[in-house]
Amino acid sequence: MISRRTAISAAGVLGLAACSSQPGDGRGTSTGPARSGRSSSSGTSSSRTSSVPQATLPGGGRTIFPEHRLVGYCGLPGAPALGQLGVGNLSDEVAGMLSKIKAYAEPARPVLPVMELIACVVQPKPGVDGMWRARVADSIVEEWNAKAKEVGALLLLNIQPGRSTFLEEAKKFEKWLLEPHVGLALDPEWAIGPGQVPGREFGTTTGAAVDEVAAYLSGLVTANDLPQKALVVHVLRRSILTGEQDLRERTGVALVKSVDGIGQMKDKIKAYDIVMAGTPSFVRPGFKLFYDEDQRVAPLMTPAQVLALTPPPDYVLYE
Repeated sequence: MISRRTAISAAGVLGLAACSSQPGDGRGTSTGPARSGRSSSSGTSSSRTSSVPQATLPGGGRTIFPEHRLVGYCGLPGAPALGQLGVGNLSDEVAGMLSKIKAYAEPARPVLPVMELIACVVQPKPGVDGMWRARVADSIVEEWNAKAKEVGALLLLNIQPGRSTFLEEAKKFEKWLLEPHVGLALDPEWAIGPGQVPGREFGTTTGAAVDEVAAYLSGLVTANDLPQKALVVHVLRRSILTGEQDLRERTGVALVKSVDGIGQMKDKIKAYDIVMAGTPSFVRPGFKLFYDEDQRVAPLMTPAQVLALTPPPDYVLYE
């Protein structure tokens, strides 16, 4: 049976058309030349001269883990049901986020803020190309990218691929992925196959499909001398991600499995334990909290309760 979250999300995307250059046809994002002029998905690149300083993560450094804990909010402009950053003014919501995440900081491990933009959004209709997804307009990605730079946050571009593939959609955002602070989040709940309709049944993905994206990101990092990139996979339940033995530890990629269980604390902890069991050791644990669905049945888990999970999550996202 489809979760409440799924039903709400499916309803929430009905108004997405205003966010896309070509509503519902999946052609909303330009794939013109990368702003840095240093890359392509082929992995070729001009050599860096020694006078050009290496790009770093926000706040400095080149690796995400174990130096940092990632904590932040997600959203889509004009779709409050899909996350806090889609509610009202972006600057105001980001300010609230920065205040909220301070509770996760530890003396030896600072928090690196995360803004997760749902950049490829599943649709209730197939669209012209039959892919059941649309990409947000470039202007939206640019707005979020500018804000992430301003506040020193990572920007993760979340992909709900419909009947497209994660790799195909990731490549459409390459010009932003060349930025040192931009990574990806994959949402396989919305990766549907032939005959499936978003919101009626859960989508799925495989370790091999995730590894394709990880290999692509690793190629960008290596070819362009970029700092480590985050690649988050959101998993609502264990059956959504299969074949994890095909995941590989890729150079320059910090792979995270975020457990998106819904409900009261005991149910969320149970889901976390089940989904994380058997996860490859190089995959970092993540945890998601829902302001709406979780609080329908119980108070939202506190930062202290989240950090008491075993293992403590390296990535925490509020929706």
